[in-house]
Amino acid sequence: MMQDLDWTKIMVGEEKWGFLIEIAIRTILMYFIILIGLRLLGKRGVRQLSVFEMVVIISLGSAAGDPMFYKEIGLMVPIAIFAIIVGAYRLTTFLMAKSNRFDDLVEGKATYIIEKGMFSVHEFRKETLAQDEFFAELRQQGVSHLGQVETAILETSGCVSIYFFPDDKVRPGLPILPKEFAQASKLVDSEDLYACSFCGKTVQIGKGQNYKCTNCKHDEWVKAKDMPRIK
Repeated sequence: MMQDLDWTKIMVGEEKWGFLIEIAIRTILMYFIILIGLRLLGKRGVRQLSVFEMVVIISLGSAAGDPMFYKEIGLMVPIAIFAIIVGAYRLTTFLMAKSNRFDDLVEGKATYIIEKGMFSVHEFRKETLAQDEFFAELRQQGVSHLGQVETAILETSGCVSIYFFPDDKVRPGLPILPKEFAQASKLVDSEDLYACSFCGKTVQIGKGQNYKCTNCKHDEWVKAKDMPRIK
């Protein structure tokens, strides 16, 4: 059975071994074309990528792939595609610099997710960021409860910028450590200061009370924490 296998066909398909040399030449040429294309995009194109910039990079990658191993596609085709993509990118960034409205349309706006230790419910609902995903971002910055955070902004790049309260101004807030957050309940077991598990609003609730948040209308609560951030 093994003797019947055509190893040449398995390794290089319908082409001859010599085509590997052509592939090597094509790949090296496309490599330098990609470098030139990225250089023409400028420094903005190789920093933290926004959605718009990611589309450009993916487009360049798609244009570069096929000519590397399809002999039917000449190298002038991807060069023309690269020129069009780079030209469109330059035009788009020019229009973005001239018009704030166009810039917002292409890249969106930075969103205030947390203000003064509470979720901006309306803004957070507009974003696709899940609550547990956002909490993970905060925990990586040393945040254990929302009362430590004065402001958190979701940037157009997808990064989260966090501004903290000074230690002497930290307020009671919603704990975001997994074990503490998992204790959320509709019915509290002792009178204390509790934080809404959805928006972070803090309320004094008596034992056995079933209380609905006046800010977001949710009714699950976690005992609030007020310790300063560990740096």
